[in-house]
Amino acid sequence: MTGAHAAWLPAAAFRAIGSRRSAVHGRGLLVETVRQELRDACARFGGSSEADDDAELVLTSDTRPGSPATDLGPEGFTLARQDGVTVLVAGGPAGILYGFFHVVRLGEEAFGADFPVQTHRPAMRRRMLDHWDNVAVHEVMGQVERGYSGGSIFWSDGALTKDLERVRAYGRLLAASGVNAVSVNNVNVHATEARLLTDRLDDVAALADELRPYGIRVHLSVDFAAPVSVGGLRSADPLDPAVRQWWAGASARVYEHIPDFGGYVVKADSEGQPGPFAYGRSHADGANMLADALAPHDGVVHWRAFVYNHRQDWRDRSTDRARAAHDHFAPLDGQFRDSVIVQVKYGPIDFQPREPVSPVLAAMPNTRLAVEVQITQEYTGQQRHVCYLAPLWREVLGFRPWRAAGAAIAEVVAGGGGMVGVSNVGDDRFWTGHPLAQANLYAFGRLAWNPSLEPAAILDEWIGLTFARGADGVPEQLRRTLHAIMDDSWRTYEDYTAPLGVGFMVSPANHHYGPDIDGYEYSAWGTYHFADRDGIGVDRSLATGTGYAAQYPRPWSDTFESPATCPDELLLFFHHVPYIHVLHSGVTVIQHIYDTHFSGAERVHAMRSSWQEIEQADLVDGDLYARVAERLDEQVRSAEEWRDQMNAYFFRKSGIPDAQGRRIY
Repeated sequence: MTGAHAAWLPAAAFRAIGSRRSAVHGRGLLVETVRQELRDACARFGGSSEADDDAELVLTSDTRPGSPATDLGPEGFTLARQDGVTVLVAGGPAGILYGFFHVVRLGEEAFGADFPVQTHRPAMRRRMLDHWDNVAVHEVMGQVERGYSGGSIFWSDGALTKDLERVRAYGRLLAASGVNAVSVNNVNVHATEARLLTDRLDDVAALADELRPYGIRVHLSVDFAAPVSVGGLRSADPLDPAVRQWWAGASARVYEHIPDFGGYVVKADSEGQPGPFAYGRSHADGANMLADALAPHDGVVHWRAFVYNHRQDWRDRSTDRARAAHDHFAPLDGQFRDSVIVQVKYGPIDFQPREPVSPVLAAMPNTRLAVEVQITQEYTGQQRHVCYLAPLWREVLGFRPWRAAGAAIAEVVAGGGGMVGVSNVGDDRFWTGHPLAQANLYAFGRLAWNPSLEPAAILDEWIGLTFARGADGVPEQLRRTLHAIMDDSWRTYEDYTAPLGVGFMVSPANHHYGPDIDGYEYSAWGTYHFADRDGIGVDRSLATGTGYAAQYPRPWSDTFESPATCPDELLLFFHHVPYIHVLHSGVTVIQHIYDTHFSGAERVHAMRSSWQEIEQADLVDGDLYARVAERLDEQVRSAEEWRDQMNAYFFRKSGIPDAQGRRIY
């Protein structure tokens, strides 16, 4: 692993745990991983990892029937300090692993004053990353679809990577943040990826061997038409006995190679991917066929709910893309096998900077659901812009579709499929291209473990681990600066890009980077903002629009139905309104557009200035400083471009000048 950045596990982060006398009790691969971690830390900082008699830190699992630890589940643990000894008791080997990294995260705090028992267990059983990595470089998508951090860490030149050490280091980073599953290839399965299921299982097994010591289970994205594309059959009909037999045999062979294989990820009948519709079957028919093939092996099927006809005219209310997932899946509630997880994008469109939470997550109480977020910043600056996404995800997880009377989204998915994130990692030295984008990967794991964590607190954890310097930890000036740059960066990005939930004003020619206000507006891909001389926004009301608002349970359906009650930040997603419509904030829509684009660009200038002060104080390594500085220069340029193009466009459309007299054209 040549020159890879340590991310949130630099050597200095292990100083507190590596300078103590420790003892580990338990058996199994994950416990051995912890023992080796402790040996390495102690060798570096002078402690002892085998101090059974006078340990300052004891890590143990108690799996006896009826013991208090069994209530923790296999990944949970308790932590307490009494009489100068810190004791971690886990419900199983995985609990020791996660508990170990929690002690690393606490640092000296774990060894200070005594504290009573603290209980830690993951809210979500599955905390999974989907890699959109192509085995062979694709002529359109490249090595990684929506990848902004270089090539794949799993695949190189059509073959398995030769740098398996980096794969293991990646598993270590993921375990330290709480992730426990990874899908290693693109959901848009091409011919080469399809053969991972058949001809190239040894490659997948090699990846599983590297990730297994850190508790990461491997999954595969599969081609629904694999019985035809790689199996030689004439059909992929999910009700055809020959097709079902083919999948059963293929699945058995997977488990012969990888006994702890997690399961399949499927994108079907969307954006040209094959699916059960070709045979007149439903999504439930297709998913259940795969579930039956995996049933003898305890595997799961992640069946993505991202389905829509991508050649449509949105002026026809029946083809509103926002409606598609709910229209397709809600009627199928209760028809899926227990081992099927319907994987739902957090919003109804496509990972925009601002969308309402998908109503599908409230419409299928008898189906296991997972919420999917996009860590890779396809529509949020492509890791050329600082955009800390934890506040967005925290809002999604905390949304209550039934208001106070019902569960939050985090509770809906916790008992089912958990949380899935599209990875932002590549073979770039800094893992995520932009060093500060590492915080999004870390935050995903932490929120999947504990959805109630505050984004600023997670960011503080990441800063404390990533930028630790010797015994003194993180310089306070650096900590303050990173919070100033990152805490509100998602809302800053939203301010200088698409306003009030309107979405899709990005350049299609530049693969969703930079402003192109009409780039998608009159294309075969749909209509998104409907801006004309009188107003802007999409009418998704039941009374006069596409009817999408009615897909929500009450009282949200009533709230979204009217411009008078719709939240400002989603107004243009749900309604077409005049430019002079007054928001709840007290300003008109057009003035909001002008004001936010000016203020957003100004804040990016301030972010860059704050970072420049870091160089003067010599608080980070020179190469990391330079990479962030280069990305901030680009963010300043891009924010100004967005400001100028958006304001000029809407001035020309509306004919209404800026009330503050600023130049906007």
